[in-house]
Amino acid sequence: MNIKQLFSKPHALVLVGMLVSGGLCGCQTQMGGQTLPSAHYLRDDVQFFPAGPEMQLTNQRQALEEYRATGELLDADLDVVQ
Repeated sequence: MNIKQLFSKPHALVLVGMLVSGGLCGCQTQMGGQTLPSAHYLRDDVQFFPAGPEMQLTNQRQALEEYRATGELLDADLDVVQ
């Protein structure tokens, strides 16, 4: 049996496709009840999220100040139109 005859059969093509797709993608494994990542995570780029203010009150105060400032601008625009 030569290679052309082997690859002309549908089940052989499916098998080859499964092997190729399995080799190209990372997969997870389970060991001792833990789901562990593939070894490709070591080559992944690291995303950096800069630290914000420790207290959420700072963000809330800034948001309120921006809201009041835009409200004052809108009120001033309405006064000019009337």
